[in-house]
Amino acid sequence: MLENRQLQTFIQTAEEGSFSKAARKAYVSPTALIQQINLLEKRLKTKLFLRSHQGLTLTEAGRSFYKDAKYILQYMQDAVARAQQAAREDVPPVRLGTSLMTPSQFLLGLWPDIQKKDPDLNIRLVPFDNTPENAKGILSRLGQHIDVVAGPIDEGFKETYGCAMLELFRAPVRVAVSRHHPLAAKDILQPQDLFGQKFLLLKRRGFKRIDKLRQTLERKYPQIQIMDFPFYDINVFNQCQSGDFLLMTIENWDNVHPLLKTLPVAWDYTIPFGLMYAPTPSPQVQRFLQAIRALKQDK
Repeated sequence: MLENRQLQTFIQTAEEGSFSKAARKAYVSPTALIQQINLLEKRLKTKLFLRSHQGLTLTEAGRSFYKDAKYILQYMQDAVARAQQAAREDVPPVRLGTSLMTPSQFLLGLWPDIQKKDPDLNIRLVPFDNTPENAKGILSRLGQHIDVVAGPIDEGFKETYGCAMLELFRAPVRVAVSRHHPLAAKDILQPQDLFGQKFLLLKRRGFKRIDKLRQTLERKYPQIQIMDFPFYDINVFNQCQSGDFLLMTIENWDNVHPLLKTLPVAWDYTIPFGLMYAPTPSPQVQRFLQAIRALKQDK
């Protein structure tokens, strides 16, 4: 019975057209590789290669076997992948809440690395409408229908909603402008560019970190006209796009509105971005968080 290793050796030799080149790629000696090919030809009772001073070429039988060997190896890899997926589906999933303002893309980008840390983890995206009522309800009941939500985090969330948090990074505070706004022509804004502008900022007592930012801006840059809005949803992005407004945003919300441009500002203000989860997470969520923490340490 043929082994995968024999098929891989044959395929590599056929593609390299040289015993020595194939041996270097396989990290074996040319003698050992030739012995493997000779053994394969003996088992198949047919010549697979024509040997010459110019190198190796496949015989007609070799070309036929090459096509089938490629198919067999790919089929085996797909079979393994299907079995692993079936095994993951037997494991309770980590339910990741996702909405317009709670993006999951950055986590999905990390997913191959997360799976290397814990191959048996199973993740499921659970969409929800981004309304004030939904947001409050989900954060208060994490672990019931949704396990984890990603987004800006705040120390006030623990006392208000009782959720636990894991900070992943600090997101620089940026400014969104309509693509028709004069400031959209710039690549980076200076604080002075905001002077005389109507700057939309989340209302007081909505987010402690943004409250601190408001106090700093009012003290350092009183020329900025700060205007309140109640909640981050598509309405405030529409308001920014259709009017003469600027909007406080972060890079992770770049794709919320196609007619807005997100610009960095020459200041050092940031807000924490991370994961929110139940104070007593399930074993699956604990494993998920452990994998995330391990990735943070690797960086």
